Amino acid sequence: MSSKPTSALLNFQPPPEKSGAYLNVGVDLVGLRHRRHLGLNLETAFRIHQANYDGYEKYRPILTDVNALFQHGLSERIGLDLLGGVGVASTRFNLAASCNIPGCINYTNSNHFMEHVGAGVRYSVWNNLFIRPEIHYYHIQNNVEFHSGNVFRVGVSLGYNFRPKETRKSPAK
Repeated sequence: MSSKPTSALLNFQPPPEKSGAYLNVGVDLVGLRHRRHLGLNLETAFRIHQANYDGYEKYRPILTDVNALFQHGLSERIGLDLLGGVGVASTRFNLAASCNIPGCINYTNSNHFMEHVGAGVRYSVWNNLFIRPEIHYYHIQNNVEFHSGNVFRVGVSLGYNFRPKETRKSPAK
């Protein structure tokens, strides 16, 4: 989700970067070196289907970031995940011309540095399987191909915890 242009005073208004289904692939490493709640998150989210850029060109955004991760258990089955980090917003624009020559490339990339914050509520569904409704905010630097550098992504993650449940509980005091 991104904001729309508020006026049409210019001849060319870059479109907002919004809508579409994204696939997110990520890894959370938590509890390293006796820090039970702190960890590292690495993720990539990309638009499943290409979108139309002002009706004449196809594009696909790809958001890749690395984050500091804080996980806190609110109850035995519910936990809070907070993320903050940096990454790269890459947009692949597919050119209309086809290439039949070896080595010919019919796309171009636009890459931008970005900051990322996110939050999710993790719910343990069964054994080590969890579901996490989440929201992400990306501030994409110099995102001139689109109307705004402020992009939100909301979704639901389905995940699996490889650590045995006994080691995830708080130690007795």
